[in-house]
Amino acid sequence: MNPQKQERKIEPSTKHRIIVVVYIPNEEGFYKDSFDVFKLSLDSLICTINSYAAITIVNNGSHERVSNFLQLYLAEKKIDTLISHNTNIGKIDALIGAARGAREKQITLADSDILFVKGWQEKVEEIFSAFPNVGSVSPIPIRKGLYASTSSVLKEIVFRRLKFSFIPIVENYKDYNRFLESINWGIEKNEDEKWPVVEKKGIKAVIGSAHQVLTIDRDILFTTTPSNPSFTLVGNDSEHNYVDIPIDMAGKLRLSTFNNYAFHIGNHLESWMNDVQLDNLKKENHIYERIVTPSSDLFNSKYKFKWYNLKKMIIKKFFALCIIKNPYH
Repeated sequence: MNPQKQERKIEPSTKHRIIVVVYIPNEEGFYKDSFDVFKLSLDSLICTINSYAAITIVNNGSHERVSNFLQLYLAEKKIDTLISHNTNIGKIDALIGAARGAREKQITLADSDILFVKGWQEKVEEIFSAFPNVGSVSPIPIRKGLYASTSSVLKEIVFRRLKFSFIPIVENYKDYNRFLESINWGIEKNEDEKWPVVEKKGIKAVIGSAHQVLTIDRDILFTTTPSNPSFTLVGNDSEHNYVDIPIDMAGKLRLSTFNNYAFHIGNHLESWMNDVQLDNLKKENHIYERIVTPSSDLFNSKYKFKWYNLKKMIIKKFFALCIIKNPYH
């Protein structure tokens, strides 16, 4: 008899899984600094998580130096799991495939160019604990994500289940401009601009988020995330369709931490990024609404997606008319 059959059920030792997909085919042109960016990102992740979290890296067809580096980190147990593909199967398919294989309730989906800040995991999990029915939380708050796949949040505000206000968050000003620069958006000039904020049990969160890094409720991956592969290398609304919309379709809240706890680096390093990492090591361990028309077989039910769009439109109209008039002034 196989001796494993006599063992007890596996007792999980982690409750939070961080999944990062990396694709660095070479170190030329666009990818010239990508290895250094990824190494800084991964090192910042390793030194900012607690013992209840584990890291999965998906090597999506990167060149030999990256592969050898990841094998070393796996052997040194700096990362828990390494999934390797010989060829690039597309970012979202690699990400969702690995995430569906994870067993933790909370799963962070992260790009390979995120600089994590000490305390990010605890602040994200704090929001999951304080707010009911949270679908995702990002450690990078964005000021103009009020209507970006957030109809479930707006509904809770309309029914007075969440405290809501527009308030300035001066301490976010510098970090938010760094994020805007990283995605080639124009920076803001006024540090007193107002942010859409909800509150529950004394904990504040910003409405909406980008998708460069966010922690998602695992159940969403098996309910409203499309079951079909994306077959998309990167972009082309694949993250919007497979991450952003499913959170809202599941009727769950899409939020961010009140303050900034991570940075989107981009494809080159700057001196301040190393300063952030040194600080990690010192301490112990415009409103936009994207219009997307997915193919009829993308979601499990064409009718379900049409109903979601109708419901989202009604909630947004009611929210705009009854709750706010001029949100960012």
